[in-house]
Order: sequence, then structure tokens, then C-alpha cells
Amino acid sequence: MRDYRDSKAMAKTLCDALGARGVGLRHSDALEIVARQFGVENWNILSSKIEKNDATRGAEIAFEQAVPILRIFDVAKAHEFYLSFLGFVVDWEHRYGDNFPLYTQISRGGLRLHLSEHAGDASPGSNMCVYMKGIRKLHEELNAKNYRYMKPGLDNEGTRLEVQVVDPFHNRIRFMEHIES
Repeated sequence: MRDYRDSKAMAKTLCDALGARGVGLRHSDALEIVARQFGVENWNILSSKIEKNDATRGAEIAFEQAVPILRIFDVAKAHEFYLSFLGFVVDWEHRYGDNFPLYTQISRGGLRLHLSEHAGDASPGSNMCVYMKGIRKLHEELNAKNYRYMKPGLDNEGTRLEVQVVDPFHNRIRFMEHIES
């Protein structure tokens, strides 16, 4: 069941369908017809309902971004993998004092990860899926670095392309991009 947020697409479909049958209809007229189908007097009223709904939808609950925490055991190995190989940068680091475990945030292109040496923060061997654009370029970039511990492939899974990497602590990241079928 469509709702009024789909009204512009419905108007375009109406114009296209009638145009294919040789009947000319302006988009503005199609918007007026769709508005009446939703039981409102005109497009302006329907448009204001859409704007009001969009402004208040999710106002009570809003999710931002999930930031996975990955367990690490060796900062140098983590930096070699995440910074040198995958191309992340360090956003910040935290330690409670000298000779304490590291907790840090790294990021690249909108993806943020937390790496932690703290025993209770996460289990080694985690698995995450990262949906992205530009996976072929990422695959090419990673293989050009000639990282001695990993030469990831580019797998076609039918509806997506996938590049899988495993860090030195057995945490797996599956970078995925949807492909048109």
C-alpha cells in the first residue's frame, strides 16, 4: 500500500502511462489528481502534510550511526592493518594512564570503528558487514599495497560485490556493494 509520501512518484507514473497512450498531462495536473485520490482538496494541502510528516517522523526516536568496537591485542599490528593497509586515520586515542590499554576511534569515508585493548569491551573474532560504494576501487587500492598478510579477492555474490578482510585479531570486515541485476 502506497502512502502520500509516494505522491510525486505516483504523479510521474500517471503522466508516463497516459503519455504512452498519446494523452498529454502536465505534471502539475497529475499532482492535483493524486492529491484528490488521497482525499485532499489540492496538491498544496497534500504537500504540506508530507512536509509536516517528514519533519516529525522519528523525532522521538532517531538512530545515528552504529560504531562497532573491535578487540585488539597489539597496537602496532592494529595500526599496520587499519591505518597502513585499510587507510583509516586515528580520530582520537584514550588511555587511563601510562601502561594502560588503548581505546581509540579510527575512521575512513564516513565509517567509524572503535578499537579496544580492554578485556571486556569486545570478543576477538567479530564479524561486520559494511555497505559501501566504490568497492572495485577499494579492492584495487588494497591489492596495490601488497600487504604481506592479505590479498583480498573481489567476490560476486549475485546481488552484491564483496571484499572480505580479516585483521590480525580475527575480526572480519565484509565490505559489500549492491549491484544492479
